[in-house]
Amino acid sequence: MTTIAEPRSPYARSPRSGNNWEKWGWMYMRASGVILVVLIFGHLFVNLMVGEGVKAIDFAFVAGKWATPFWQWWDLAMLWLALIHGANGMRTIVNDYSSSVRLGKILRGAIYASAVILIVLGTLVIFTFDPCPSVSPDQLDLLPSFCPPQ
Repeated sequence: MTTIAEPRSPYARSPRSGNNWEKWGWMYMRASGVILVVLIFGHLFVNLMVGEGVKAIDFAFVAGKWATPFWQWWDLAMLWLALIHGANGMRTIVNDYSSSVRLGKILRGAIYASAVILIVLGTLVIFTFDPCPSVSPDQLDLLPSFCPPQ
């Protein structure tokens, strides 16, 4: 028994294979946006509302916060999520508005490179920050006042 296939509708979608990167990018934007709201408002609350407020934010305040792993990881999560979220948004804009395939590839490459460089540098700063580095005796007056004498 032979059946004749129905003519295909021009509106029917053909099955796709592989990853749907646009779908994953869309989902990432929603999830990272919600998490970023929590991280940013927590950051603002601690920096602006707790303690003495804005006038307390200085080098010693940041050094004190980054002396604990909790705040290092909090700021790292905020950095990574915000940079990847922003780069993904810029990628979407380039995809929508680039006038040629070559220009789109160049712009997406620049976005990717700048996001990677900023993530690497920001991560290094967060985890290698030392407010009291070793200095020579003639440079001791350059150290912050909270550093122990060397």
